[in-house]
This record gives sequence, structure tokens and C-alpha cells, in this order.
Amino acid sequence: MDDLKARVAYLRGLTDGLELDESSKEGKILLKIIDILEEMAGEMEQLQTNYEELFEYVEAIDDDLTELEEDLFDEGYEEEDEDSLEEDFEGGFSIECPNCREVVVVSDDLLDKEGSIEVVCPGCGELVLVDDDEWDKLEDEEEDEDEEDDNGEQ
Repeated sequence: MDDLKARVAYLRGLTDGLELDESSKEGKILLKIIDILEEMAGEMEQLQTNYEELFEYVEAIDDDLTELEEDLFDEGYEEEDEDSLEEDFEGGFSIECPNCREVVVVSDDLLDKEGSIEVVCPGCGELVLVDDDEWDKLEDEEEDEDEEDDNGEQ
């Protein structure tokens, strides 16, 4: 930035040294151009200063956020969280919702229930698991096809 201001000052010195006639059309234009260049150099210097201050501020926020993350997500917290997840999954399994990617836990108690089973995502209401008579029929058909393939290959 200092280089730009120095170059504009050099141009100002040249025009002063040439003793341009400010009343001529050419003299007026050249002097106005140099005035505008000086203003632009000043604005650019201010932008550079603002940028540097903003950059320092963002770095300080990043450092603070890093400290906060370290305090919040220390190793003890993660182990405790993993233990609670394991307890949630005992006696069942989990499914990821295809719509919102939330993990839905299905307990064994629900699977032992007679009749059709439908599991709905609590986050978005999307149906994530259906176990009904049609599912059982489809599963039986696939098993029959596998047996036929195995018999046909022997």
C-alpha cells in the first residue's frame, strides 16, 4: 500500500514540476486524475487496515472456539457418550433414516410383537422399517429362489 501511495505522490510531483496550466483542458484532466488516484490509494489503505483487523479478530474467535470444543468434547465426555449409546443399543439394533440421517433404535421387544411392524423416524416422521406379511412372503420367495439355484448348480 505504501508503494502505491508513493507512486501517486511521484505523479503529483511530476505534474507540479511540469507546471501544468490548471486552466487548460489537459491540465484540468491530469490534475483530477491524480486527485482520484490519491483518494483511491487512501481508500485501499483503509481497506487493508480493516482486513488485517478482521483477520486478527477471526483468528481470535477460532482460537476461542477451539478451546471451547476441547473443553466440551474432552475424552471423558466422549467415553461417557459412547457408553450411553451402547446401553441404548442393547437388545436391539439401529437404522439410519434415509431422509434425515437420524439414527432410529429398534428394540427386540418390538420385533417379538405379532403382526406387522412399522418403525417411524421420530425426527422427520419418515417410515424407516416395515415388517408385514408381504415382507415375509417376499423373503420366502427369495429363499425358494436361492434353494433352486443351489439345486440347479449341483
